Amino acid sequence: MTLRSDNQPWYKQRWPWLLMIGPGLVVIAGVITVWLAVISNDGLVTDDYYKQGLAVNQALERDHRAGSLGLQADIMRAGSGIRLFIRSNNDVALPSAIDLKLAHPTRAGQDQTVVMASEGQGFYGGKIAGEVVGRWLVSIEDPAGQWRLHGEWQADSVEPLRLTAQAGK
Repeated sequence: MTLRSDNQPWYKQRWPWLLMIGPGLVVIAGVITVWLAVISNDGLVTDDYYKQGLAVNQALERDHRAGSLGLQADIMRAGSGIRLFIRSNNDVALPSAIDLKLAHPTRAGQDQTVVMASEGQGFYGGKIAGEVVGRWLVSIEDPAGQWRLHGEWQADSVEPLRLTAQAGK
């Protein structure tokens, strides 16, 4: 019986390398995952979530105020131009400008506020910055912050978006 002596160093052997492939791939996948997490700032969690939670009641009061005023609005879009028509069941004095806020549900970096200037008789006009496609959360507020109308908007739809407030408590 002869003993075979193998005097090759470990790194010239096949088996250590085959055993290291699995953990090596896991380390590479972990580095790629960390890199993707760092570069994808999707804005889903905000730093001031507690303050935003406290502001919910204030927003609900503005929604109820819009309902008691009987406000309704239609939003129409043509390219980058956006037009707004507001009407009321009551005789409400409409402001000379209205803030239109567009919020993307998952990408806070695309959110924008458009100041809509009055064109008379309840019509307002403004321009959207950048491309707006897909689903958006829309809110219309008076500059004094007394009332608010809000809803979801499919920006590529040809139909106007109608926002109606419900009278609150």
